[in-house]
Amino acid sequence: MTYGGSEIVTASYGPKWRMLRKICVLKMLSRTTLDSVYGLRRREVRESIQYLYKRCGSPVNVGEDMFLAAYNVITSMLWAGTVKGDERDRLGAEFKNAVGEFTELGIQKRVKVLAGQFDRIFEAILSQRLGNEKEGGRATVEEDGEDGKTPLTLIEIKALLMTSSNTIEFIMAEMLNKPDTMRKAQQELDKVVGKDNVVEESHISMLPYVHAVVKESLRLHPPAPVLVPHCPSEDTLISGFRIQKGSMVYINVWAIHRDPTIWENPDVFDPERFMNSNVDYSGNHFNYLPFGSGRRMCAGIAMAERMVMYSLATLLHSFDWELPKGEKLDLSEQFGIVMKKKVPLIAIPTPRLSDPALYK
Repeated sequence: MTYGGSEIVTASYGPKWRMLRKICVLKMLSRTTLDSVYGLRRREVRESIQYLYKRCGSPVNVGEDMFLAAYNVITSMLWAGTVKGDERDRLGAEFKNAVGEFTELGIQKRVKVLAGQFDRIFEAILSQRLGNEKEGGRATVEEDGEDGKTPLTLIEIKALLMTSSNTIEFIMAEMLNKPDTMRKAQQELDKVVGKDNVVEESHISMLPYVHAVVKESLRLHPPAPVLVPHCPSEDTLISGFRIQKGSMVYINVWAIHRDPTIWENPDVFDPERFMNSNVDYSGNHFNYLPFGSGRRMCAGIAMAERMVMYSLATLLHSFDWELPKGEKLDLSEQFGIVMKKKVPLIAIPTPRLSDPALYK
């Protein structure tokens, strides 16, 4: 669709796809790698908290601020902080706008225009990292795979990075719509973290209710409502239906997650349904597939879970939140390749920790 099917989402299964998947899962997004860059995540989240503290009492765009934090973490991880200051902020804003437009369902001509925007953004960043050492469009990166050496092109580096999530914005909106869920999450955080401390990733495993909140929001608002396209390599028979080889198959997880034969009160935001539940993101529970299942399931689950949980817990622990006076909450979804809120969430933070030093 964007890079001739050479990116990890749409590449055909084979040596090149396995190489891309291996780089994502074992090199860029492995547990060891993510543990080693916790300091980067912490720094960016704390900088976001400082920014919000300065804006206390004023409306802020929650999704935009969290997007920039995630963007800064990812660029710091991949390019060792080569893009900094005003330049990184500018590229971050441009990237968010391009992602927002790209992930809407539209015509092929528009997609090609937006793909050109991505190219310009990534070229600006990668030219610094690679020192413009390109030969015929290829970066000097190779990966030994089970099928021998398969070169990783500059196109594929850019394609690996095309991902976005609006999960935190949806979670905050749902909690503002049901304030009792926010109060319960904050009570759990006060008990585990305390109000004289800041949230660390080591606290996350001790927050079952916050985990349940995230799972419930992902049930209602899966990041990719019809997942990534699947294509059978041979004729397949499923429940009496013949799926021909080469067919394009889409799985409507948004509909599965709201099926009243599976879920009680499916349209109601109710984190309690996931308390004391063994349902997770592994893709083994076919009634709950926010990140897909099998070979094509999201390669960035570990990164997304850490960023979402850590950022959300910090936002809830640090501030009370309310809508601007007279504003009504709009939970409408805008469907596309990626699900996003139709109307951006604007909310007002108020400090809930007594010591100003905890906001530095």
